Amino acid sequence: MSIKTSVIGFPRIGALRELKFAEEKYFKGEISADELKALARQLRIKHLNLQKNIDFIPSNDFSFYDNLLDTAVLFNIIPKRYKQLELSPLDTYFAVARGYQGKKGDVKALAMKKWFNTNYHYIVPEFEDDTKIELCGTKPFDEFIEARENGVDTVPTLIGPFTLLKLIRFTGSKTVNDVKKEIAKAYKAVLAEFAVLGAQWISLAEPYLVTDLDPNDIALLKEVYQYLLDGKKVKVIIQTYFGDVRDCADALADLDIDGIGLDFTEGRRSLELVNKFGKDKLIFAGVVNGKNIWKNNYEKTVGIIENIKKAGAENIVISTSCSLLHVPFTVENETKLPENVKKHFAFAKEKLTELSELKEILNNGSDTPTFAQNKALFAENRDCGDADVQKRVSAITEDMFTRLPVFEEREKLQKSVFALPLLPTTTIGSFPQTSDVKKNRAQFKKGEISSEEYIAFNKRKIKECIELQEKLGLDVLVHGEYERNDMVEYFGENLNGYIFTEKAWVQSYGTRCVKPPVIWGDISRKAPITVEWSKFAASLTQKPVKGMLTGPVTILNWSFPREDISLKQSTYQIALAIRDEVLDLEKSGIKIIQIDEAALREKLPLRKSDWYSEYLDWAIPTFRLVHSGAAADTQIHTHMCYSEFKDIIKAIDDMDADVITFEASRSDLQLLDTLKENNFKTEVGPGVYDIHSPRVPAVDEIENALRKMLSKLDRQKLWVNPDCGLKTRGTEETVKSLENMVKAAKIIRGE
Repeated sequence: MSIKTSVIGFPRIGALRELKFAEEKYFKGEISADELKALARQLRIKHLNLQKNIDFIPSNDFSFYDNLLDTAVLFNIIPKRYKQLELSPLDTYFAVARGYQGKKGDVKALAMKKWFNTNYHYIVPEFEDDTKIELCGTKPFDEFIEARENGVDTVPTLIGPFTLLKLIRFTGSKTVNDVKKEIAKAYKAVLAEFAVLGAQWISLAEPYLVTDLDPNDIALLKEVYQYLLDGKKVKVIIQTYFGDVRDCADALADLDIDGIGLDFTEGRRSLELVNKFGKDKLIFAGVVNGKNIWKNNYEKTVGIIENIKKAGAENIVISTSCSLLHVPFTVENETKLPENVKKHFAFAKEKLTELSELKEILNNGSDTPTFAQNKALFAENRDCGDADVQKRVSAITEDMFTRLPVFEEREKLQKSVFALPLLPTTTIGSFPQTSDVKKNRAQFKKGEISSEEYIAFNKRKIKECIELQEKLGLDVLVHGEYERNDMVEYFGENLNGYIFTEKAWVQSYGTRCVKPPVIWGDISRKAPITVEWSKFAASLTQKPVKGMLTGPVTILNWSFPREDISLKQSTYQIALAIRDEVLDLEKSGIKIIQIDEAALREKLPLRKSDWYSEYLDWAIPTFRLVHSGAAADTQIHTHMCYSEFKDIIKAIDDMDADVITFEASRSDLQLLDTLKENNFKTEVGPGVYDIHSPRVPAVDEIENALRKMLSKLDRQKLWVNPDCGLKTRGTEETVKSLENMVKAAKIIRGE
């Protein structure tokens, strides 16, 4: 059988973020729901047509916000508080994702967490005891029919039942065991409907299968799938990604499925598992990296496929390793990158070409011009090394990973030096990036205004920001970050070894898109980056002003990393550059320095057995390397958001920061018990309100949150802050929210 091609998912935001801008217009009331839906339809059809040369093309990979949320809505897993708003189905959906504050009520959004080991965020479905699971939506069927009407036969794709059950948050007394049969019935109904519609295949995405599974998990997998597969009239693929299925391979092999998707990019043991499936199941081999932007090495990939064949696979489909929503849309939009750089990159559209070229090579032999060209590309020397950087990394000593004196002594000294009130209030760093801020930056980049004009504008904004914070009564201030486009890209622009794109946007959540810079070579600091801005802000007030930095692990994790050296080596290079910045800030008089590690957990291996050996044993010391040279009376803060912290909380404490702020509001402050149980020593600021929603929290809402915190945490260690930076919020809602936050803190202090 000749080899075919498959794509797990395609970016839905559009080549130029068309979906993002349309949704934001809809939220502002500038376009109607019908206009938004029409634009979405145009994008879906356009994206399907781009994939016409692919043999297995997905449908239902589109989403207005998040695919897991789509799946929950499809099965009526929507908490009552959103239904009671009596909004349209579309607006109810957005209320679940973003929160709602208006004439019909006031509700917070559901919690949001990182999607496994990526920078994409998913909405955590909530299951209430009286939720009735039923097939109540038509989205996957409508999009399958839409594709067929436009001449494209697709494979409908859905988040699978096992992953859905494992990621649901049960808010009442019911558990997975109480709902598993109803979930299986709902999926069975989906398969039956697709069979009626004439679908040949359906793909059920089960990334949770690559995590650590126990016997109860295996039993759940078997029970759910045996039920929903019984009597099926459509072929079923179980699609996995982000790792290998070592714990459940035998169970999967016994199921009556027709295809299995295995990741050969991140799945370290995928090859040795092939013989369990290869004789009677179609192997969807994830060999084109869906998470990084470097071109595929055809010689290496051909070797992988040959090994898969030797392992017993008789029918192979080459595929992306995961959905392509994790990479930018197309290299074609990069007009400023030189050709000798661009030729090394493959974004989503180019990965479609790679699949087609690999198919030709694998079916017809490697004696082709494309194979020869690819081989020549990988034989080139990119000339990206820096001997001085490599020498400095090799000179790192063990004592550089330890800060002295110990935390308890520093804490006592800092209490005396800063003399902050009980429950000190602060923000995470950024203030709203208003249209005038963006215009100023754009004009400067285009050369339309001078450097002096650019700096003068930013200084005016900083002055306004300091005055606003003093008026609000905040205790520890920030300069607002008006000079920064992005918390990683900004630092990358000031480091040697980085290159930058124009339009290589990637969806992070909802309408939030990021443009990760590319680590091209060895990293070093060109000159002080933040010092002058922080010094200027500090000169405007008697209150302490935080210096704001992004930590090395986050800079790495939110960049597209090199593949020719280890992540550890790259991160050490970045850490030394940020260490220099910490020491320069300290010399300039900045005595509170925040080093954000929002993405610390992002590349944490999905299997606990690999956590320390492959990641934490260098990621945590890397953070200590950044701040170990700071004086005892310099207070080091860090920040983390939208991740599972419970199981790595001891490692976070080992970062040896003085203060850490967490996202906590959207997850109903579940983090508090974890902090208490682990005797967390670091001072802590669990976010008291969600900044990813436009709603303004009431004073009593924040008071209640603080009382809950004080019931679990030492009041001498508690800080009061939002749960993330404010750059994406509007000015009016930001001011009102911070006013309420400070009022609540003062009320609780009085008590």
